[in-house]
Amino acid sequence: MKKNKILSLLLFFIVLLGLFGCTGLMPPSGTNPEPDNKTNVETNGETVPNETKPTEDVPTDGEEQEATDYVAQTKLDMSSDTIKVEVTVKLFVDGDTTHFNISDPSFDGNVLKARYLAVNTPESTGKIEPYGKKASRFTKETLSQATSIIIETDGDSWEADSTGGRYLVWVWYRTDESSDYRNLNIELLQNGLAIASNSGQNRYGETCLAALGQSQKLGLNVNSGEKDPEHYYGAAVELTLKELRTNIETYNGVKVAFEAVVVKDNAQTVYVEEYDSETDTYYGMNVYYGYNAYAKILEFLAVGNRVRIVGTVSYYDAGGTYQVSGLEYRPMRPNDPGNTQLVSSGHEGAFREVSAEDFNHQTITIEQIVENEDGEEVLVKKDFKLPELAISSSISMSNLQVVSIYTTDNEDSASNGAMTLTCKVGNETISVRTVVLKDASGNVVTASAYQGKNINVKGIIDYYNGTYQIKVFSVNDITINE
Repeated sequence: MKKNKILSLLLFFIVLLGLFGCTGLMPPSGTNPEPDNKTNVETNGETVPNETKPTEDVPTDGEEQEATDYVAQTKLDMSSDTIKVEVTVKLFVDGDTTHFNISDPSFDGNVLKARYLAVNTPESTGKIEPYGKKASRFTKETLSQATSIIIETDGDSWEADSTGGRYLVWVWYRTDESSDYRNLNIELLQNGLAIASNSGQNRYGETCLAALGQSQKLGLNVNSGEKDPEHYYGAAVELTLKELRTNIETYNGVKVAFEAVVVKDNAQTVYVEEYDSETDTYYGMNVYYGYNAYAKILEFLAVGNRVRIVGTVSYYDAGGTYQVSGLEYRPMRPNDPGNTQLVSSGHEGAFREVSAEDFNHQTITIEQIVENEDGEEVLVKKDFKLPELAISSSISMSNLQVVSIYTTDNEDSASNGAMTLTCKVGNETISVRTVVLKDASGNVVTASAYQGKNINVKGIIDYYNGTYQIKVFSVNDITINE
């Protein structure tokens, strides 16, 4: 029996050795054997031998693919049949829209409102989209450094866009007299700061598509698939104060996020404002932080700070105006997009000087680009009275003649001693409402201090009982003209 067992074991080992000798050892689990150099692989839809596979398709670790500067390869042909005009910038709007000064009286005020051909940059003037601020900044910084800017039509005549108020152009620039002009439209595509907008259906279409394709392959900005570090992601609608104020009813009950400068603080409410260069208007909003606001929020909302406000829009019945409230700060999650955040400090309220006539009668027309039912961009115009847009923003007004004063007389009210000054400037009437004012000694200032006087005021545009007025929060904000 023992001999038979020994013989069986010897035969088993002989069989094993034979197997390993024929097939070789198998590689460890999880590793790949070296490929046969004659093995076929698929490249760009074609089957080729492995040893002939293009090396650029398989970059080594740390190796960057060399990018083509399609902008440098595109030349401005001054002899073509397109219209070409040298211009200067009047106003930067966003990444793909600029207003240019042009020496052509056929354009209203010698200003051409340009919409860049072949590109569509993310929004930065209404609802803010990821990479919108970066695209807008790129266009502004690029053209601000230019020594010469030329706009070019795609054909032999000026062509308006679907809104009818802007003209489709190519924008060329150079930064010194010895360099070639560069095409900003193509540069936006090349840098991944715009998506295609009929990019292939124009005179530079082939180059536009090549630049767009390269930016997608390299994963630049909007093509990166990554979050924009400048954009706040969260439940709130990211927008500008102009967008909020001009469409305020649309956002009633909506959580919003916007940036603005704090100009006044009173009664658990701050008044914030933001300037818009396109309409040359300061837009304002009052933000209620309440009695139980977190300490960090109170710190952020100090006068002179630029703050990112995150809160919910609501209609304030007592004042007949809209406000933003419900501000939050999560100390354990300081970078939470739902937090109200400090952006910067060291700012001042504008307190722009406004005439009584403009305050009562000036109309501001707001032009907004919206999509219609067919997905086309159309121009919509809305008319607003100046105080309607600028409510809650800072204002100055001079040479107001005080003709009468009403003083609140109610000991149970926090407004006991507050005054309403009825003032005249020519034929215009202006109401100035104060809080309870106190002098340097802490004494309440009464009507006798201002009755019949000519005054200058600094305050906030306010609304009460169907009338816009100027609200003053400090005795130092009223000066008497001797």
